[in-house]
Amino acid sequence: MTQSPQKPNVVFFMVDQLSARWLEAAEAGACPVPNLERLKRRGVTFRHCYSSNPVCQPARATLATGLTSRQHGVLQNGYRLDASLWNFMRALQQAGWRTGSHGKIHFLPHWEKIRPEYDGFGWDVIHHTEDLRAGDWLDWIEAEHPQHYDTALALTRAPWIPEFAAYGPEKRDLQKRIHEILETFEWAKPDFPADTDFAYTFPMPAELSQTEWITRHAERFIRETPAGTPLYAHVSYVQPHSPYCPPGEYMHAVDPSKLPPIAPPEWLEADPHAPAYFRRQKCEPGDWMLRRHYYFADIAHLDAQLGRVMDALDAAGRTDDTYLVFLSDHGEMLGDHGFHQKEERHYDACIRVPLIIAGPDVSGGTTREEIVQLEDLAPTVLDMAGLPQPRYENRMSTYLRQGFDEVPTLPGRSLLPLCLGEPVAGWREDAYVESYNAIWSVDPQDWARTLRTRDWRYTFYPCQGGEQLFNVTEDPQEQHNLVADPACATLRRELRDRLTERIVLQDYPLTSRQLFGIGLH
Repeated sequence: MTQSPQKPNVVFFMVDQLSARWLEAAEAGACPVPNLERLKRRGVTFRHCYSSNPVCQPARATLATGLTSRQHGVLQNGYRLDASLWNFMRALQQAGWRTGSHGKIHFLPHWEKIRPEYDGFGWDVIHHTEDLRAGDWLDWIEAEHPQHYDTALALTRAPWIPEFAAYGPEKRDLQKRIHEILETFEWAKPDFPADTDFAYTFPMPAELSQTEWITRHAERFIRETPAGTPLYAHVSYVQPHSPYCPPGEYMHAVDPSKLPPIAPPEWLEADPHAPAYFRRQKCEPGDWMLRRHYYFADIAHLDAQLGRVMDALDAAGRTDDTYLVFLSDHGEMLGDHGFHQKEERHYDACIRVPLIIAGPDVSGGTTREEIVQLEDLAPTVLDMAGLPQPRYENRMSTYLRQGFDEVPTLPGRSLLPLCLGEPVAGWREDAYVESYNAIWSVDPQDWARTLRTRDWRYTFYPCQGGEQLFNVTEDPQEQHNLVADPACATLRRELRDRLTERIVLQDYPLTSRQLFGIGLH
């Protein structure tokens, strides 16, 4: 039995810290991705999708609420997303969808609590595990595979969090136990002597990995949702976020000769006009070509999980009535320009993310060149589900000016017409990207602001932090900063003016946080 087309299923297959740049390299032969190719044959690939705040919590808050960072207030990791704000998961739940979250959510700081409270965000079912590798997954290892429990403890992150010292109902001191395990833990293995705590082959059977634990819960959710009940499944993996930890068998799937070369740190020596921000930086050490091997092995492992989720939809008879969205929250520098991770280094590997959408009547096997942003996903889901966009609540309608019912509440636009091959007028010509600094910095020079067009990337760092201007069409490795080139002076002013306007418009539509009424006298 299949779903009614009026209430289709929606599945987000979400990975953490995957650049579109690296997924394209995988497709070019760095590692096999047969299930990604299977999805692309059914779906639309958006080549120019940008994370508007390339770090976990702000990006995920934007995906859920459809709001910009300034509108929802999650400026960087460490903020809490307000559960009272509208989000599309709760909209689906209230309209009759069965909603399930499997894996990483990260609307709340995982450094604050090992078990964040996500009950108010619109999930019927939650199987939660995040970067810390504690909580539900760790407890499952202890209960079902106790012979591997010490190894799992060695894989936890940030054991200095106070909750590790009084873990679970028994208030056990896992801090001490983890410390003792790590004193003698051997990362290197006979087959993989290069393993380190930053990039290692998973030291347990693959089926015990956090990745496959997430997949099994997603499969079960799809299988157990009653026929005739539409579902929303949020299938969200921690990988390929560092530390990279693929099962060893996937290391053999990577072709080292096809791994993309590292983009040199042009700001270090070759760029006399490098922004002051960069002059405070240091290249991050490590064998990045070797680390890329582990990262791409993680991609191959994730591709296998995509196949399992797609097979589960097939087995449940839901494929024809399911929109499946493959996406990432932000990118990963992976050694390019001397850096790893993400945040305020707004190079292509950091800000451009993969986005593939398949589903009913979608123009399969096509590629779109429009510039899209994560803000577009919430209105897209509403469009898929046939639900209206949220509206401002007129609590004092007697005092409101007329016509406010037509004021938009979400800054993004639905991508569904593009997926269906319909003509769309007035699409945006640029993407806006911002960073408010990493959690270990309080320096406003790290507050990067970027305008990205099809051909150019212009970035401004405040407080004399400097500027970058790259022709990304002619210089895809972003090696030649043209900000001081007299031939680009007019273009630089134009892009800076456009960036200024986009900065101002980050507050439009007006935020719904703590809103009493729009337009009160």
